[in-house]
Amino acid sequence: MEFYVFVAVIAAAFLHALWNSLVKGGSDKYLGMSAVVLGHVPFALLALLFVPLPALESIPYILAGIVLHTGYQIFLLYSYKLGDLTQVYPMARGTAPLLVAGVSVLFLGEVLAGLELLAVFTIAAGILSISLERKRSGARNNGASILAFITGCFIASYSLIDGMGARISGNSLSFYSILSLGNSLLFFLIMLYRNPLVLKRLVLHNKLLFLGSGLASYVAYALVIWAFTLAPIALVTALRETSIIFALVIGTFVLKESISVWRVFSTMMTLMGAALLRFAK
Repeated sequence: MEFYVFVAVIAAAFLHALWNSLVKGGSDKYLGMSAVVLGHVPFALLALLFVPLPALESIPYILAGIVLHTGYQIFLLYSYKLGDLTQVYPMARGTAPLLVAGVSVLFLGEVLAGLELLAVFTIAAGILSISLERKRSGARNNGASILAFITGCFIASYSLIDGMGARISGNSLSFYSILSLGNSLLFFLIMLYRNPLVLKRLVLHNKLLFLGSGLASYVAYALVIWAFTLAPIALVTALRETSIIFALVIGTFVLKESISVWRVFSTMMTLMGAALLRFAK
């Protein structure tokens, strides 16, 4: 992976952790997720003023991506209703790199060197090991674990679809901007049916959350989709999940959450995987 691509994905990981911390800092998860998803709209529309439209061949990937991103967002919300962030987030994000790597190598013909595969597995193991802390303490929630695994499957699926679609679209930014607008529209319709008061509160009282989390999320994934066109999807997906490191730092020093030796160990394992990925050829 080229150094500038590596830096871009790390920046995306930081922004991903940032918007997650904004959502977690609020008491209403539906409001937070609505702010993130609908907050893409102004930035996607602005981007489309400056880039050419994607190739027609990428439209099926855009449509599939809209459904998969929305599915991910809905299942993530239900996961958080049953389980804690420290259980759901690591399991969902740690599952995705393993699934993407397997599908990429077995079915998409991508070739990963031995050190690259080791890096992917090390990053995934580091992230997943954080969720084991709850099991060691006797706190288990099987329902949340199942939903988190399904959420991870959605992450892996949209990563693969987005990566393939962006490569044939001719312009990754316009590809993602149209996908993001479609995702926002579908999510809006779902929330309009399920919880219209959330949308009202978002418009009237949470404009800063709307713009801040929307911008961070939009830029984060726009960088990732751009990276998909320059590096193997499996490697980009694994590196993106180092956002768990930034989430730990933000949670500890900004949100004042407790930290344990086990979490430090898991974070160091994830960092080691990122270092392996940087120097793998």
